[in-house]
Amino acid sequence: MTDTPPSPLPLPSAEPLSTEALVALDRRHLWHPFTQAQTAPPPLPVASGRGASLFLTDGREIIDLISSWWVTLHGHAEPTIARAIAEQAGRLEQVIFADFTHAPATQLAARLAAVLPEGLDRVFFSDDGSTSVEVALKIAYQYWRNRGQIHRTRFLAFEGGYHGDTFGAMAAGQGSGFYHPFHDLLFPVTLLPFPTTWLGDDQVAAKEAASLDMLDRWLEHHGEDTAALIMEPLVQGAGGMRMCRPSFLQDLVLRLRRAGVLLIFDEVMTGFGRTGELFACQRAGVTPDLICLSKGLTGGFLPLSATVCRDELYQAFLGGGFDRAFAHGHSFTANPLGCAAALASLDLLEAPETAPRIKAIERRHRAWIQSLHDHPSLRRPRVLGTIAAVDLDTEEVGYSAAIVPRLKAFFLDRGLLIRPLGPTIYLLPPLCITDEQLDLAYRTIEEAAEALLTPDVTPE
Repeated sequence: MTDTPPSPLPLPSAEPLSTEALVALDRRHLWHPFTQAQTAPPPLPVASGRGASLFLTDGREIIDLISSWWVTLHGHAEPTIARAIAEQAGRLEQVIFADFTHAPATQLAARLAAVLPEGLDRVFFSDDGSTSVEVALKIAYQYWRNRGQIHRTRFLAFEGGYHGDTFGAMAAGQGSGFYHPFHDLLFPVTLLPFPTTWLGDDQVAAKEAASLDMLDRWLEHHGEDTAALIMEPLVQGAGGMRMCRPSFLQDLVLRLRRAGVLLIFDEVMTGFGRTGELFACQRAGVTPDLICLSKGLTGGFLPLSATVCRDELYQAFLGGGFDRAFAHGHSFTANPLGCAAALASLDLLEAPETAPRIKAIERRHRAWIQSLHDHPSLRRPRVLGTIAAVDLDTEEVGYSAAIVPRLKAFFLDRGLLIRPLGPTIYLLPPLCITDEQLDLAYRTIEEAAEALLTPDVTPE
């Protein structure tokens, strides 16, 4: 016996849908990411956005404290970027990038090479963070094959790292714990312990030494067989906003250089000012061989990513036959609209008022995080640039922890979009966030910790 098919729903018309009709159509046809549809509450229909705020179809305002999954850099509906996209759409919306080029792509590649650390100047465009990581892994692997070192097939990564949801990215991020259904399909990656630290941590030196010792032993036995190490520099995003010190990265790079192992930095989340400098590698004072960029690249307006590498790697793919070429591409590679958005976003990032605003957000974070250091229900406070995080003092772990939906609902009821990573509450706001909005977020975090972790207390 088959289930009775759902009743037909009214098709969209030129008239705006009511909130109820919009949710009904969503429930009938859409499949949302990272969501258990059977237990999730109805999605919130968004009518518009402006600055740090989202406006729902029912009139409510929600302050976006996580930049809508870390992409919205300058604010929602930022007019400079919107105009740039509209102007580009009137000239050229798309062209195959295998046989052609265009001004937005060439200008963006040159701009990226100018703002990245010296030597990172060959740009391969793709569509999103996962694909930028796929490109980096494939370049690293084929680079060694093209040089005749076919034995370099091993990869290193860090426990807790997350690099996306395509298969290569999943293999590199299998320490994140997201990919159990696909484990048997992933190529092996050796995981190193990540020396996460926080305010007042007195064990960080020992954790760093243990991680570097494991790396030393690996390189001693397998260095000549290793193609690359991939990591999120300074901050592991989806792993719980776990942070490490710049000095650890400096020690790590020295070892990889001696062993001839390539270094891939996944700056999909940390790029474009999030860590206080334009890129995390600049704050750490190190330069990778390849860097993966997306999310804030277009200011959050359009999907676009870039994998940027040293020219030495690019040269290894040149030759008389196609067998040495990098046979990888995407239909919308270097999409002119996305490139135009990225150029406008870079203009905003390099404007004289932006760097002081980033520093002001970090100061505000640090002042609040210091005040939360002795909070009885919060632990491991940490800050880097525009990113701040704190962990609830609870035995629950993982993203399926029962407290997560309660936290999300608590914040949404108070007009805040804060989406905890398991027991980790974090803020990663757009750069247009106001001091008053940040203060409200921190006061609400304190209220949530007291209301949800105190027995027999139910939030209003």
